[in-house]
Amino acid sequence: MREKAGRTMSVEGSKNGSSRWIDRQGGCQCGAIRYRLKRAPLTLYACHCRSCQKQSSSAFGISMRMERLAVEFSGAMPRIWRTSGDSGTPKLCAFCAECGTRLYHTGEKPDDPLTIKGGSLDDASDLEPICHLWMKRSQRWTKPLLDRDGGFESEPENDEILLRLWQEKMDSDSVSHSDCAGEE
Repeated sequence: MREKAGRTMSVEGSKNGSSRWIDRQGGCQCGAIRYRLKRAPLTLYACHCRSCQKQSSSAFGISMRMERLAVEFSGAMPRIWRTSGDSGTPKLCAFCAECGTRLYHTGEKPDDPLTIKGGSLDDASDLEPICHLWMKRSQRWTKPLLDRDGGFESEPENDEILLRLWQEKMDSDSVSHSDCAGEE
């Protein structure tokens, strides 16, 4: 696990590098439901749990955790399906009733964050997860990716770890990009 002792990080969402997230848009495949990001994600990770494998019809899902008020929805109302994840935690899954695209999931409390499905962004080409969750459920062919990026056999002990890792990445991306400013 990538740990940096002694650093405290803000978990309010990224201040550095956040401009690339603001006003990004996404939605379902048929266009009935649209959304716009008003802020940077709290964190971004790849999840290999069976629920994410099934909902994405793939080896893993890309999860982009957002504060509820940081996402503005328009168009049709999503349908909600209630289930629980591999950890047993109940979750509400929102999808388009017309085309079936899963857009996000959330907990049962009104202030629980939304976990937007990264593939639902109009342009997801620059998404780079900070780590992988539920690696013990991963498909064998993903091993080189897991070895490169690291992660957790199941879930981290608490969400603060994911928030801190994301903040560290955003801070380092901001430094990398500012180092290039003015170069010709």
